Amino acid sequence: MNVHCGFVKGSKPGHGTGFDMDDNDLLEMEQCHGVVVASAIFGAFDIIQQPKNISEYSKQTICFYMFVDEETQADLKTKYENKKIGVWRIILVRNLPYTDGRRNGKIPKLLLHRLFPNARFSLWIDGKLELVADPYQILERFLWRKNASFAISRHYKRFDVFVEAEANKAAGKYDNDSINHQVEFYKNEGLTPYSEAKLPITSDVPEGCVIIREHIPISNLFTCLWFNEVDRFTSRDQLSFSTVRDKIAAKTNWTVNMFLDCERRNFVVQKYHKEVLAHLAERAPPAIYPPPPPYSGNGSVGGVRKVSTARRRRDRKSGSRHRRKVSTGIV
Repeated sequence: MNVHCGFVKGSKPGHGTGFDMDDNDLLEMEQCHGVVVASAIFGAFDIIQQPKNISEYSKQTICFYMFVDEETQADLKTKYENKKIGVWRIILVRNLPYTDGRRNGKIPKLLLHRLFPNARFSLWIDGKLELVADPYQILERFLWRKNASFAISRHYKRFDVFVEAEANKAAGKYDNDSINHQVEFYKNEGLTPYSEAKLPITSDVPEGCVIIREHIPISNLFTCLWFNEVDRFTSRDQLSFSTVRDKIAAKTNWTVNMFLDCERRNFVVQKYHKEVLAHLAERAPPAIYPPPPPYSGNGSVGGVRKVSTARRRRDRKSGSRHRRKVSTGIV
């Protein structure tokens, strides 16, 4: 059985496929046989974040790849040699298939097994995130310890696709008609609101900025089908996740490890998009006033006892009554 998996214009990514890269880059990507950590910035939307707390062993054995388009490459402030900025190897991508940078970002996000055909495991992080933990620790925590092949965090707030769709419309994430059409299609395919009846499934809505996976046929099939939904409908991958997951789970015993979003925040830190940083830089710094002196609780301020005005007035009156009179008589 053949399953279509992105790259409409060609069978292999890299040349004339809508996601073109240099031969040297493709060769390097094929040499990655272990773990790959990947991210992407298109449309100069974010600033490259350097991972922290990475062991020397990980730096020597893990492939770190950052995909950029020509606009992002021209915008890079950091000069780099040998196609590297810090631990990231920069891969320039040309001939992008979509005008929407977010949709283009779904290609490396969901199709890493096609870009790195010999990699065994991958960790995807959105361009706005800073990795602050060693990738091997993340793989151990969310895949190996759980005997899982795919892990993604739940949305921090929403569990229901219908609620997520309304939130997307309210925030203007995509045009309402397209979102309505997509959700109605999934509803006809059997999508129902999330409830406890779906347990042990804990959520229908992921926080898709991080994906941890083993590159095996079943997880590869899942991300291929997931990408096809993003290509067919809206770029809001949270809306299509559960339908694809449930279709595969109905025919196999494959499951997804959906962990708490607070756990995700332990190993990645969210940064501001570049346009937000520029806006913050334009704002005037807030006025800083010195704090008031501390109040000791015994009527004194700053260690000096404060005497009330009423008491001073009483003291003056009392002193006038008890002042010794001086006689002016003649002795």
